Amino acid sequence: MADLSVTFCGIRSPNPFWLASAPPTNTGDQVMRAFDAGWGGAVWKTIGDPIVNVSSRYSSVDLGGVRMMGLNNIELITDRTPEINFKEITEVKKRYPNHVVIASLMVESKRETWHEFVRRAEDAGADGLELNFGCPHGMSERGMGAAVGQVPDYTCQITEWVKEAAKTPVIVKLTPNITDITYAARAAKKGGADAVSLINTINSITGIDLDSFAPRPSVAGRSSHGGYCGPAVKPIALNMVASVAQANLGIPISGIGGISTWRDVVEFMLLGSTTVQVCTAVMHHGFRIVADMIDGLSNYLDDKGFASPADLCGRALPSVTKWEELNLNYKIIANVDQAKCIGCGLCYVACNDGAHQSIEAKPRPEGRTDVRILEDHCVGCNLCSLVCPVYDCITMKKVETGRPPVNWKEYSSSPDKYPYLKDPHH
Repeated sequence: MADLSVTFCGIRSPNPFWLASAPPTNTGDQVMRAFDAGWGGAVWKTIGDPIVNVSSRYSSVDLGGVRMMGLNNIELITDRTPEINFKEITEVKKRYPNHVVIASLMVESKRETWHEFVRRAEDAGADGLELNFGCPHGMSERGMGAAVGQVPDYTCQITEWVKEAAKTPVIVKLTPNITDITYAARAAKKGGADAVSLINTINSITGIDLDSFAPRPSVAGRSSHGGYCGPAVKPIALNMVASVAQANLGIPISGIGGISTWRDVVEFMLLGSTTVQVCTAVMHHGFRIVADMIDGLSNYLDDKGFASPADLCGRALPSVTKWEELNLNYKIIANVDQAKCIGCGLCYVACNDGAHQSIEAKPRPEGRTDVRILEDHCVGCNLCSLVCPVYDCITMKKVETGRPPVNWKEYSSSPDKYPYLKDPHH
């Protein structure tokens, strides 16, 4: 059996599954119940000077009958006092000494204030500190959150202030609301950060009430942009985690963004994460989802012959490259399994109207549509296989071209050597 324990910037955790700083970690009772359910660590809901939150706070985007594909919030940091939060951190660490408790902090941009909260968090027993440089709403208007994370110089400076006082590891939580997240990651490293976590939520407005004309969630008929999370942001998070990992900063990554299953966890690890943090899935389904994550990761590691999650870290990075380095002579075409085809014709409509007109359709009187791939026209875009409602009915098969690999750099320097590449159906 694989050993699921991990070490993250010197902090030992029973497993890589942590709760992200969010509503599920707002109280000591929640964190302790999460630990009982199997979570290895928790990043406390961000602590700062007491603030007042609004009502309502959340809205969502549903897709195809699936609720909360994306979740938007305009909730700020905890509205519970620092005294209460630090007291509960002490109690949790007393009862669960082998689990990880990270204090998430956000205060005004003053050296002495950061020093004070660092001291109070560490005195309470926190195993580490996460600096919230990512909240895109509410706090950013006050010069905190994303207002810090979007300016590398500020990220570096405040990280330096924290490191002056900190005795425990310092994790900088990065905002995705930036052109290139690696700038902020490098700034955090320059400031002395021991690790980074990403991504925080994405600026969003999830929808408008068509009767009141107010954005959701409505607060007395008005609203604001909020922070977007959930399964919808996972592709963005994976890309940014990979970008930071490929920057070779020499510090570990805690991956965040749309993680719901053990498969999501593995993907984040393969792109460079050591631990993962989960929020929306817990808000949707509760703490118990970690049991399936633990079983799934354990079985996957055993099946692959890996001893621990550390063996996964970054294994997919060599396959992540720039477009200009991809092989232009690699070719695939669609293949329809006629025995599985239900004759809905959706692949034909998608290809004919939205892609490359590479599918022939012949409607039958009874309503069924026979489809056939026009192989000489197919460019291997995958669209038909993606829209097909029957699993494995349309697959993509490799075509041997007999030509050696060539990438865009090579082609653009000597285009006359590869005249066939000008034909989209080569």
